[in-house]
Amino acid sequence: MPIIKNIAIDEQIAIIKRGAVEIISEAELRKKLETSIKNRRPLKIKAGFDPTAPDLHLGHTVLLRKLRQFQDLGHEVYFLIGDFTGQIGDPSGRSEIRKQLSKEEVAKNAQTYKKQVAKILDISKLKIVFNSRWFEKMSVVEMLRLTTHLSVSQMLARDDFKKRYTNGENISILEFMYPLMQGYDSVKLEADIEIGGTDQIFNLLVGRQFQKDFGQPEQVVLTMSLLEGTDGIQKMSKSFGNYIGINESAKEMFGKIMSISDELMLKYYELLTDENILGVKEMHPRDAKVNLAKIIISHYHSEKSAQKEAEEFTRVFSQKEIPEDMPEFKSDGGKNIVVILT
Repeated sequence: MPIIKNIAIDEQIAIIKRGAVEIISEAELRKKLETSIKNRRPLKIKAGFDPTAPDLHLGHTVLLRKLRQFQDLGHEVYFLIGDFTGQIGDPSGRSEIRKQLSKEEVAKNAQTYKKQVAKILDISKLKIVFNSRWFEKMSVVEMLRLTTHLSVSQMLARDDFKKRYTNGENISILEFMYPLMQGYDSVKLEADIEIGGTDQIFNLLVGRQFQKDFGQPEQVVLTMSLLEGTDGIQKMSKSFGNYIGINESAKEMFGKIMSISDELMLKYYELLTDENILGVKEMHPRDAKVNLAKIIISHYHSEKSAQKEAEEFTRVFSQKEIPEDMPEFKSDGGKNIVVILT
């Protein structure tokens, strides 16, 4: 069991609040932390991840870094892999029905997730759980009973469903089951705190309602900012092609980070590093961005790789020299230069 650290409540809350958008509620969080210290019992922190894609990107790491902070404070982190709910697909923020994955696809992606999160979380202290453990044992009647805890009007009040309903777009009954199951996950884990992106707020609040209905203390809900991708508009996603994967090469990561806007750079600092934002604001934007890239690449690769890419960037873009690694194209002759460049 994790050891509760002797850290003042206000200091813990300051760490927890960095990058957070909303806490429901801060008063409840304070009370849970006080009880945790008094009883020497770590809080149970839950975050769910549907293994719908095999690779994690920097957008995923926003939640993972917050989970690591809870680990460092001495709390117990439950990394819930939605191998059962992943076969339904989370409708949050979707304008269409999400493609359903096979059990085999979900299992394969889940194994990849476990390897990648080790780059951020302390695996020796991490509780990895799969929600198929309880859902596969439920009868049809038990599953249907979950539907009595929410009404259709409540479902249609959530933004994404409301938009699709108003626009006459399809909403499957199966999609209604997703938030119910995510809420029931909190009951099974007896979660004290659940973390998710701002697009998850409805599902997280369902967890509170389910715990209340099942006679448990309600979990505190902590929502984190969604990280925009390299385009600075859409949230980071492989489907939008604006992602920075944590398994990408140091060169790819460095180039992508240097391409983001100065405004977005500050958000990356806040959500992806522990740097003092006031100090960052005093730096020249170009220097700050290079520093950001070096910090991130040092974490996912090495300091040596980060330094090498920083030097290469300076050599090519500041000193206008030829890159060390440059693709070659050999012409068979007779072609116009414009055709070759195209």
